Amino acid sequence: MSVRRGFINTALILGLLLAAYLLYKVFSRYSLGEIMQSLGAISTSRLILAVGFCALSYLCLSGFDWMALRYAGKPLSYPKAALASFTSLSIGHNLGVAALSSGAVRYRYYARWGLNAGEVAKVILFCGVTVGVGLSTLAGIALLGNPRNASNLLHVGADALVWLGLLCLAFPVVYVVLAGTLRAPLRVWKWRFEMPDLKLAIGQIIIGTLNFICVAACLHQVLTAGVDSSFVQTATAYVLANIAVLATHVPGGLGVLEATVSHVLPGSASIGALVAFRVIYFLLPLLIGLTVFAASELVIRKRSTARSKKRAQKSPQTQTQLL
Repeated sequence: MSVRRGFINTALILGLLLAAYLLYKVFSRYSLGEIMQSLGAISTSRLILAVGFCALSYLCLSGFDWMALRYAGKPLSYPKAALASFTSLSIGHNLGVAALSSGAVRYRYYARWGLNAGEVAKVILFCGVTVGVGLSTLAGIALLGNPRNASNLLHVGADALVWLGLLCLAFPVVYVVLAGTLRAPLRVWKWRFEMPDLKLAIGQIIIGTLNFICVAACLHQVLTAGVDSSFVQTATAYVLANIAVLATHVPGGLGVLEATVSHVLPGSASIGALVAFRVIYFLLPLLIGLTVFAASELVIRKRSTARSKKRAQKSPQTQTQLL
């Protein structure tokens, strides 16, 4: 076993242990009856809205891939981009280390459609940057939109949060400026990054922010079933939870997301709401994604077999004509 693989396996085990500990901390305070009662308090209309916002989020995520393929110089039709995006991310969101897990599924699709490893890497990098600028933009909006509320949540002075919000918004602004002015590849340590054109960069910020707004709205629908909580509060809690998930790389953010939201919104984050959000945004897409992935694998395999048979049938005919 290589040192790199050993490090990855160790990190995965530690992540799973952390997830188990956090889940225990969150759920040990409740009995099964209390959890079921909390779930039952969420109305059907709010659950439907939460599912709708979840669907809009995955629609935005498909736009990540559609733009990324143009950045890589290999534009494909939207249905192909959406298929690769949904199956890869619905699986990657639950496995953790999305760049590797969802990246492997993306490569499975895009390699068949004519992309090489370098071009698939560009797609993955573009999508990762879109996540970063979208999360940073929403964080800036949430902090500047209601600094006093965020101050109470984070126990940080309102003035400091204003500066933090401006810093968050500075990232997408600088990114757009670089996209509009920089022609040579951007060097970051040992890596080189080719900036997208200005239209794609602006598109990244818009669709990246909309994606996180939809996820926060999904969470907000289930949180406000029992206690009134503003969208800004929910968005702030979700941004912090997402940062914690990205930092820990725990598979699916299991336990990390629930623990962070419970800590930031102790009076609003009911256990039923957290369970409902986990099922709606993670488990439901995973079940659909695995089904779609299996079906697409069968269809592609049948087509490959049919093409091989046609080639085999044509080969003897060609040899006869030559003779």
